[in-house]
Amino acid sequence: MAQAAKTPAKQEAAAAAPAPAKRSGKMLLIIVLLVLALLLIAVLGIAALLILKKSGGSGGHETAPPPVQEATSSAVDLNKPPVFAPLDPFTVNLVGEDSDDSHYLQTVIAIRVSDQRTADALKGWMPEIRHRVNMILSSKRPADIQDAKGREALADEIQAQLNTMLGVPPPPSSEIRTLATGPIQAVLFNSFIIQ
Repeated sequence: MAQAAKTPAKQEAAAAAPAPAKRSGKMLLIIVLLVLALLLIAVLGIAALLILKKSGGSGGHETAPPPVQEATSSAVDLNKPPVFAPLDPFTVNLVGEDSDDSHYLQTVIAIRVSDQRTADALKGWMPEIRHRVNMILSSKRPADIQDAKGREALADEIQAQLNTMLGVPPPPSSEIRTLATGPIQAVLFNSFIIQ
């Protein structure tokens, strides 16, 4: 009887053993299906991002990007905004033709620089910058700066003088307007009044 009792117990144990194997097989199948579903979602998401990136996110209407200029010393990088260092207003006496001829110039100048670090560094040089600009402005006659060509030449002269002050040699006179070398890239007149 003891053997008979052991035999049904062994049969019950044998019958119970396959049941957990079926459950673990089902769990494995569920895990595999979940992983495949997640992979499919990831692939679809990446494909959607690539399609949106290719179309520019404009609802499928492709627009051509602006032409990229080759990097030269005079090219402006349109991907980063320009940095300007404003100067306080200048009021100077101009050189007169005779002793009774007195004119003055009142102008507001902004300097375009290569980056914000340069603009911040120029604050320490401001007394010398203002002195040099004052000297250049007060050496002009009204006829020298009356028209646009004269003002462009004045801006070029100020730019070359300030870059020279900062250690950049001036460009040859024929290349002044075409090269933006040095930390001072341009001199801009926001206001220009001769009286």
